[in-house]
Amino acid sequence: MEAHETHEMVHHAAHGGGHGDHGHAEDAAKRNRRIAILISLIACLLAIIEIGGNSSQHNALAAHIEASNLWAFYQAKTIRMTQTKSSAEMLEAMLPRGVPSDQAAAWTKRIDDFRAAAKRYDSEPETREGRKELMQRAKESEAKHDKALHAYHLYEYAAACMQIGIVLASAGAATGVVVLAYLAGGLAGVGVAIASMAWLAAH
Repeated sequence: MEAHETHEMVHHAAHGGGHGDHGHAEDAAKRNRRIAILISLIACLLAIIEIGGNSSQHNALAAHIEASNLWAFYQAKTIRMTQTKSSAEMLEAMLPRGVPSDQAAAWTKRIDDFRAAAKRYDSEPETREGRKELMQRAKESEAKHDKALHAYHLYEYAAACMQIGIVLASAGAATGVVVLAYLAGGLAGVGVAIASMAWLAAH
């Protein structure tokens, strides 16, 4: 719901919806002023809820991108580890017999270097860029994404309650059916409750 639409509803409610002449009863005028205040309050709450929803949507998108990048990095590390292991196994199989000890030591060192690199690709706690650490980080990012997306959906439900509440309150002012204003207030309360759940989910 756009800001100018809310403003028009408040103006509409405050002036009794445009029905009848200037001789409205005093109680009707008070009722419409109260409904105008209710609409303004709900509109303020709606603006706050939409800010929370936009923030959760942004966090969900950022976490999704981060998780995708980490899984891609994980796949690259897996390929490098597999290639390095294969190289070590190939060199070990090709190790000639009867070579001088210095050549044999160099050959063996090369095999050990490949194996050490493969081990480092699999796990590197210092930098958290080994396969195991990348998998853990990717799962953490996925959990952040799911949490933020859940909060975003809750904010959407809360915003819908507020928007419907504004429409009902405006209709109550235009028609004089006070029960619509009460329904609007009830929906606003439900929206606040859902928004609180969204905030707790996000944090």
